[in-house]
Amino acid sequence: MVKKKVALIGNGQIAEKVHIAYYKKREEIEIVAVVGATEENVKQFAERNSIPNYYTNAEEMYAIEKPDMVSVCTPNRFHFENVMQALEHNCNVLCEKPPAINAEDAKKMLELAKQKGKILAYDFHHRFADDVTVLKEKIDQGILGDIYFVKVSALRRNAIPGWGTFIDKEAQGGGPLIDLGIHMLDAAMYVLGYPKVKKVTAKMFQKIGTKKSEGAFGSWDPQKFTVEDSLFSYIELENGGLIHLETSFALNLKLDVKEKTIMNVELCGDEAGATMFPAEIYKDDQGELISLFKREAADEDRHMKSMQAFVNRCLGGNDRLADGEEGYAIQKLVEAIYQSAEKNESVTL
Repeated sequence: MVKKKVALIGNGQIAEKVHIAYYKKREEIEIVAVVGATEENVKQFAERNSIPNYYTNAEEMYAIEKPDMVSVCTPNRFHFENVMQALEHNCNVLCEKPPAINAEDAKKMLELAKQKGKILAYDFHHRFADDVTVLKEKIDQGILGDIYFVKVSALRRNAIPGWGTFIDKEAQGGGPLIDLGIHMLDAAMYVLGYPKVKKVTAKMFQKIGTKKSEGAFGSWDPQKFTVEDSLFSYIELENGGLIHLETSFALNLKLDVKEKTIMNVELCGDEAGATMFPAEIYKDDQGELISLFKREAADEDRHMKSMQAFVNRCLGGNDRLADGEEGYAIQKLVEAIYQSAEKNESVTL
């Protein structure tokens, strides 16, 4: 059996805990190299994960290794250049979210993937949960009827990341919206069939990150905190529906969960309503709420299922991906939300 060769661009936690962890499970895949910014760190990473070759220059890696597949696991601002480079070298690409910093870059990535005839996928892993799969099936069957209101929540009470570049707007493109909210927004748009957006209205705040320096996810320098710590948006769909998005790194609200985080989607149709994690469908019956379908626990194996879909497609399967088209659509939506919040006015798409 001729194995598919995969290389990783980026040697951070997500590359190690998710991408490498999954690739090692597949006998059809051979991890041939990793590219990192500094030789010492990437060498240690390669040795720790039994990767035979490491590089600090991606062009050199492509020339020598000639991989079939590439995982892009860099900070957000480097996604565009690394995806474009991988596609130019005729590789299938799985990129961490978000696709890029702006919609124009996401569009260029999509166009090059089409031109090269290569797979371009993004790791919006929440949509690969069994909860989302079954909920989409039920929605497509019409059980909820006309879905006219959706609430998307990606909230942390006090969990500003104390590592990486998450508080740096230049490196990340933003805060909780582009890091957390984009995940639940993708899951919601996916089960709805990625409907066209008419208009967005948003408001964002920077009230806590510049005052505090420590939280549930470590400590940070408040003087270097340049992203929003919360954002709220109304997204009007062309079909008349409405999505309410709420997302935060830090927000003084009471969350009755151990993780102090809410990541969920609620959908309201004229026949029934639903919650995504864990998946449940319910309706009113003469004043009583009855359950039509319910999973007892949410599927936690989402990341591995996302990886599985990408690998299967690269091996000739028909698995559905968070592809370049939807990546561009979600990037365009996120960009519009930020523009609305910055301008303090609605933005029409």
